[in-house]
Amino acid sequence: MQRMIFICILAGLMVTGCATTSTSTREAAPQRGHADSVEIVNDRFLAPTADRQAILAMAGEFEVEFAFDETVSLVPGYERTEPKRSYANEVVLLIEDRGDRIVLQHLLIVGTGSVIKHWRQDWLFEADQRLEFSDDQTWALVEIPEDTTTGAWTQCVYGVADTPRYCGTGKWNHRYGHATWTSDRTWRPLPRREYTTRDDYNALNVENRHTVTPDGWTHEQDNSKVVRRDGKTEQVLVREFGFNDYTRDSTFDFTPAYQYWDETADYWARVRQIWVRHFRQGGVVVATGVDGLAVIEGLFELADRVREGAVVEAAEIERIFTEFVRPIEVANVAAH
Repeated sequence: MQRMIFICILAGLMVTGCATTSTSTREAAPQRGHADSVEIVNDRFLAPTADRQAILAMAGEFEVEFAFDETVSLVPGYERTEPKRSYANEVVLLIEDRGDRIVLQHLLIVGTGSVIKHWRQDWLFEADQRLEFSDDQTWALVEIPEDTTTGAWTQCVYGVADTPRYCGTGKWNHRYGHATWTSDRTWRPLPRREYTTRDDYNALNVENRHTVTPDGWTHEQDNSKVVRRDGKTEQVLVREFGFNDYTRDSTFDFTPAYQYWDETADYWARVRQIWVRHFRQGGVVVATGVDGLAVIEGLFELADRVREGAVVEAAEIERIFTEFVRPIEVANVAAH
């Protein structure tokens, strides 16, 4: 059953059938920050305080509603797909805070308490570089122009196995009493929610907006579904509006998520370090299908062994990267 739930999430069905709205009748677990597992550096608070507070406000325990609606058809005969709605319970943990760098890890609870390590968001103030997706499982490390990054935060989002997804750069706006961050338009791969249902496009062109609300926070997405080849746009099919609503939840029992992270945090930190080493070589090509399951299953199997008390050697993790992760130079793929 655990493996079936795992594959269901990773196959892109999370917002169409695997997520759950079940809640626990037990008294809710208290908010926990797990300070012993958070890397905090107190002497580098270079970023604006209000910006930092807005990012940190996204940590906590939430019920999440996922909504995606195709809106404007842009090719003759294209028929908009049915709107997608789903719900989930998710805890967002602060796992690193260096003042000008904040890392938030999402953990999803499904079924009767199964935990899926979900997406991760890294925030860096006035970043010099970011990863940019082109196509065919390829991400290049590119310079961010000074006029774009000055006073701005770059958010980079990573998948369940810490595989890169997308980055965006923008400034926080606090003028109207509700902190809002809006990214520039950037590229991201086919969303996981459509891996098993769509093969007519392979990239999204996206503007993201995060807003801190009285009850939690929201993530808006202005998406265009695009066919790209060799880093160039061939066709734009349709526009889509995404709205993910994170509402603080004091009734659900998130204990399994905290237990999972207590058991695996050190392992996943090792995985992140290896990814960073590969990114610094100029970018990566993930040599798998679009679903990335070969990397995901390999790394999650090792995480399961860690939870069982086994010692996972560095060579075992490296073996997965050696098999499936290529330097962008070797693949001879140019950044767009």
